[in-house]
Amino acid sequence: LDVSMDTWNFFYTCLVSLWLHRFYIYSAVAFGISIWIVIQFTTTKTKKKVTEHGEKYNGNPASSEGIEDKLVNGYATLQAKEVYVAGVKIFYGSQTGTAKRFAKGLAEAVISLNLPVEVISMGDYDPDDCLSEETTSRNICVFLVATYTDGQPTESAAWFCKWLEEAANDFRFGKTYLKGLRYAVFGLGNSVYVDHYNTVGRNIDRWLWMLSASRIMTRAEGDCNVAQSKHGSIEADFEAWRAKFLSRLQALCRGERKPCSGKCKKGKCKSPGKQSKESSDHEHGASEYENTEAEELFETSSEEEADAEEAGGTNSVIDVEDLGDIMSHMKKAKSGLDSRVGGGMYHPFPRLSRNPIRTRILAAQGGYKLIGSHSGVKLCRWTKSMLRGRGGCYKHTFYGIESHRCMEATPSLACANKCVFCWRHHTNPVGTEWRWKMDQPEMILQEAIENHQNMIKQFKGVSGVKADRFEEAMTAKHCALSLVGEPIMYPEINRFVKLLHQHSISSFLVTNAQFPDEIRNLEPVTQLYVSVDASTKESLKRIDRPLFKDFWQRFLDSLKALSEKQQRTVYRLTLVKAWNVDELKAYADLISLGKPDFIEVKGVTYCGESSASNLTMANVPWHEEVVHFVQELADLIPDYEIACEHEHSNCLLIAHKKFKINGEWCTWINYDRFQELVQEHERSGGSKTFTAADYAARTPLWALFGSRERGFDPLDVRYQRKNKARDISGC
Repeated sequence: LDVSMDTWNFFYTCLVSLWLHRFYIYSAVAFGISIWIVIQFTTTKTKKKVTEHGEKYNGNPASSEGIEDKLVNGYATLQAKEVYVAGVKIFYGSQTGTAKRFAKGLAEAVISLNLPVEVISMGDYDPDDCLSEETTSRNICVFLVATYTDGQPTESAAWFCKWLEEAANDFRFGKTYLKGLRYAVFGLGNSVYVDHYNTVGRNIDRWLWMLSASRIMTRAEGDCNVAQSKHGSIEADFEAWRAKFLSRLQALCRGERKPCSGKCKKGKCKSPGKQSKESSDHEHGASEYENTEAEELFETSSEEEADAEEAGGTNSVIDVEDLGDIMSHMKKAKSGLDSRVGGGMYHPFPRLSRNPIRTRILAAQGGYKLIGSHSGVKLCRWTKSMLRGRGGCYKHTFYGIESHRCMEATPSLACANKCVFCWRHHTNPVGTEWRWKMDQPEMILQEAIENHQNMIKQFKGVSGVKADRFEEAMTAKHCALSLVGEPIMYPEINRFVKLLHQHSISSFLVTNAQFPDEIRNLEPVTQLYVSVDASTKESLKRIDRPLFKDFWQRFLDSLKALSEKQQRTVYRLTLVKAWNVDELKAYADLISLGKPDFIEVKGVTYCGESSASNLTMANVPWHEEVVHFVQELADLIPDYEIACEHEHSNCLLIAHKKFKINGEWCTWINYDRFQELVQEHERSGGSKTFTAADYAARTPLWALFGSRERGFDPLDVRYQRKNKARDISGC
């Protein structure tokens, strides 16, 4: 009790003391509040002065280099504001010097805004190395491009445009490859040439958009035709656009996002007066997209991509402005031409060239050139890579081909399968027998070589291209008959192969194992492939989706026919995770049936989403998973061992032990010796035969499985593309 009384007395004394001194306590609190108010007032006033000083110093209210102060332990500290625009890069492609002159004039105007600026000739710039860096640089990229003869880019801009077009249409880059890059386009043209007016500017604008770059303002077009120019001359057109660009640039520097006060939706400005006659004067007769795009398009959004996906598939490479017309024409064409003919034959286009819609789709889908009515040729990305000393394809590693001298072609766009992983998304015709008008093999080969050389010529003067390899590339030494379709369906395939050999071009022919008789009747080729995409009847039907009802028996007969060949034979296995990777024993049985010299095992290449296939990135095996599969398969086939690896293509090679001579692998090919042997075979009327061992060559150490290089030629320099999280490039 005494303790509790003492505690109470203590608290009572404290309370009485506080009450008696309450005046002093009130005074201390009031003084503290006054000090806080003074500090806040002083801080606000200092911040305002510093901000005004920063804007005045930069001479530009849009400057992103202003500073602000914060109170830290009673002291005002300075901190940089967020940088909205780091600088401006002006790219120009000029033939007569006009675009270059405009670029320099624009640079002077940008400098007056105290922004860093760089003027770049497209001919001196390597987009493959550098353009992706602009996605994070916070620079604004301006493209001043002229349209030259027949709607083509100028010589200095040719490579840049070619690269950009292929990137926009290549699933390997991905549709978000340039997401984050901000750009504006001003095209220079002459409306007298109405069919090609400002084609290059429009194309660059569209390709950048397809790669998810963002327009900061509408594309503008200058007209050399003073009678039709909006402002009386191309110089006046440029001055008008430059004023708008500088105003927009200042707004971006301030961090403003909305470029106008009108009702903007899906990147299209719908302010009163914006959709005027001037947006269509020079585009009368152009497509619907180009007409609407000439409105005030300031910023792209994901809604635009969504609309494009709904219209034509999420990875469509058809031009956006053509999509509506193409689909309507496709429906009409299909309803008028589709027919079923004996044996399940489906041939909507008896002569491919008679259907321009299908022709455009085929050409756009893979970026290749059509030849006649049923053939095509394409420049492989590995050809371009090796031209620049960045490594060759897996065939270079496994068999010693020179990738920069390889021509990828086909004499038949038609195919008897509709494989789920087909990167053409089944835009090529399908059929079980030949029912098209046939072009002669001499014409096909001549045009294939000419088209191939023309595509190679586009690399003249391109940054990084090696002069010696460019000269070598003008003479094709190899032909990969695997571009699209089923080459062996072509009735004159033997004549075509002989013509290749007469031109000293080696032949790598790929077939889908549905034509056993044609395989038996095939003349010697350098290397004959059979695609073995599954090992059971059920999985083959699910993956290849063949048209033949007796597809499985045809498949087995094709493998038996392959075993009868004396030249080099190859199984090509494409692994699709969750589809065909658990059939090791069945694969081993098929290998014993066909007795191939080599077995290529490759992870499936993801080709983007498509209504024709439900594959996703989840179906793409990692390289380590492919290695594990190959090691397990090799254990089941005692006559074979793992010989080579090309990590970059996610591919390995299993070889028969007969190619391991004196402890050294000989998977490479002596191409000169092959040409000698095949010519002797021809001269003897086929009586003098030869085998795969007769033209084998030693495999270099760097190409072997387990090497430090993992299949990359040490004479080249490996290039890793930026903004690429996972390599799904395939071959």
